[in-house]
Amino acid sequence: MDRRREVALAGHSGDGATARSALADPDPQVRCAALGALVRLGRLTPAEFGAALADDDPVVRRRAAALAPRAFEPAQMPVTELLEALEDPEWGVVETAASSLGEIDERSPHCAEAVTALTGVATLHQDPMCRESAVAALGSIGSESGLDAVLQGCGDRANVRRRAVLALAAFDDPRASVAHRGPRSAGVPGGRGPPGHRDRRADLAAQPEFSPTRCFCCRFLQSNR
Repeated sequence: MDRRREVALAGHSGDGATARSALADPDPQVRCAALGALVRLGRLTPAEFGAALADDDPVVRRRAAALAPRAFEPAQMPVTELLEALEDPEWGVVETAASSLGEIDERSPHCAEAVTALTGVATLHQDPMCRESAVAALGSIGSESGLDAVLQGCGDRANVRRRAVLALAAFDDPRASVAHRGPRSAGVPGGRGPPGHRDRRADLAAQPEFSPTRCFCCRFLQSNR
């Protein structure tokens, strides 16, 4: 049997020994399977999680970061390790770590530190996917200290803007309400589109003879002639 498949099945059969031994496998895909199996079994320890986040292969580090919300309760989230992952040279790891930090309990003693770090990623990181993930995490946490970064995201690239507008709903602040009601960027649900964009439906509605009901009836009669 394929080693990766064997390890994955160990997570379904309760074979924790097989899953744990695979954490040291030379194949990074097998190590990823081992992490998933141990999380499924509820047996991944904080030390094993930390070692996976420090793995030489970015595939394993990203898998570990993605599994954090499933492996730990919000109050026990390994925030210190995830904060270190925000500085990973591989942007995929940063993106995933930021997303997992969004699951932190707002009452956690590390929450303020997490919001500060996420704010840095949301406003300064080179990769828009990382900025988008950080903005979404700030909206998920809902701490007022993260609002400025979310508001800045409303002026970022399209994917970040979309996420920022959604994140604004988490904040009970007049600035969030104003920004949420203001002009939206292209692609944002309910948005007005980029400068110079004309809504064809609005142009039709402005015509004196335009009536949605009349338009439909005309098309119906024409199609049945």
